[in-house]
Amino acid sequence: MENQQNNQQIMPEATVSGSYGHAWETLKRCFPEMLLIFLIQFLVSIPMGLSGIFFDSAIYGIVFPGFFNIVYGIVVLSPVSYGANWVYLKAVRGEQFKASDMFFAFQQIGNVLLSVLLVGLIVGIGIALLIVPGIIFACKLAFVPYLVMDEKMEAVDAVRKSWQMTAGFTGNIFLMAVAAFFVGLLGLICLFVGIIPAGMWISLAFATIYMAVAAKAKPEK
Repeated sequence: MENQQNNQQIMPEATVSGSYGHAWETLKRCFPEMLLIFLIQFLVSIPMGLSGIFFDSAIYGIVFPGFFNIVYGIVVLSPVSYGANWVYLKAVRGEQFKASDMFFAFQQIGNVLLSVLLVGLIVGIGIALLIVPGIIFACKLAFVPYLVMDEKMEAVDAVRKSWQMTAGFTGNIFLMAVAAFFVGLLGLICLFVGIIPAGMWISLAFATIYMAVAAKAKPEK
């Protein structure tokens, strides 16, 4: 309990080093719990990888497996991902959490799906505009899952709030994504197994920068 209180009192900087540093400390403290969350996400994603086996291409062709993956990804993986992000956020805050918390998103499935579709549409439009705007839009909307889950915001409100919150931090978020690439690459080099802690570290880092930016956005009492 004492460690959790200290973790809540010391707010990391909303920078790449500050976010990854705080995330690393959280990962060391909560490794078994984070591993369980990561493994649940992996298990839930398995049907997408096996869709080609489930649906014989000689019978269904290549269109149906692709359609299945899109629907499964939106309806199942997206809520699980939103829920996992919420758990990662609780972890970096030093709050109590349970693995079952990652399924809370299914209790507000409509709002989660709307936010996923809205973010996908905005980023897709940006990508169509010569890619770079899509990257910027993705960075501007990086906080949507946390706002939907943590603040219980409606999809449109979460998109608007994320756009406002990331003002001045878009570059940091982009650099965090670049750092995530190299963290993941390093994980692959470490006998492939290293991709597991690398993935957990990255997820905790993005939860941390949201926490740090949200703290700055709150008016002082």
